[in-house]
Amino acid sequence: MNTLPVKAVLFDLDDTLWPIVPVIKRAEIILYDWLAVHAPSVTQQFTNDRLRDMRSALLPTDQRYQINPWALRHATLTEAFNAVGEDVVKVDLAMAIFSKARNVVTPFDDVLPTLTRLNGLVKVGSISNGVADLEKIGMAHHFHISIAAHTSGCAKPDAAIFHAACDAMGVAPAEAIYVGDDPVLDVEGAQKAGLRGVWMNRTELEPIRTLPDHIQPDAVCTTLYELDQWLTERIMKKI
Repeated sequence: MNTLPVKAVLFDLDDTLWPIVPVIKRAEIILYDWLAVHAPSVTQQFTNDRLRDMRSALLPTDQRYQINPWALRHATLTEAFNAVGEDVVKVDLAMAIFSKARNVVTPFDDVLPTLTRLNGLVKVGSISNGVADLEKIGMAHHFHISIAAHTSGCAKPDAAIFHAACDAMGVAPAEAIYVGDDPVLDVEGAQKAGLRGVWMNRTELEPIRTLPDHIQPDAVCTTLYELDQWLTERIMKKI
């Protein structure tokens, strides 16, 4: 049993601090509307569903797509633009439109109060396989460090990305807790890297998450308020 004191708490972002599905859906609509005006030949040939199918087909063709959703989306748009003879210079403009919309998120009600409180107790960081930009979102000041798969070169559940975050925060893995919604990527990944793993099971999200039998989180929380209580007990008891 890990008895080292908790010195750092690291968070997943998408579906842990804010719901991501409505964000992506909205961003894709905004992007598609932009394409209809600025690259109409693309939308005449490609629906949003077809573009999603193209991304799925491209995903296994290049290792970098596994850790960089932005690059995958950019490559898909480039392929679509080339297919209809549209100016590919516009792809960067289109991606800027998408990225701006993708960073308009609405944190769950418990997020900002809990992050503010935790910053008075421990170091707070984030590890994400997504491409959320905490600076643009306006939440970067809550985190000592933020590591993303597309910039670090590895993705959860690889132990390397967890260790990189701990190194950046100056703590041992056993002194850190990782909180995330995905049992395999977040909980199991963190535990195999030597951190404690907390499953954030937000019951309002769909589809409903299930916990595989072989994964045993160090704690299960449905809100950050529950996490705060669980952490406070351990921080005060230094366990």
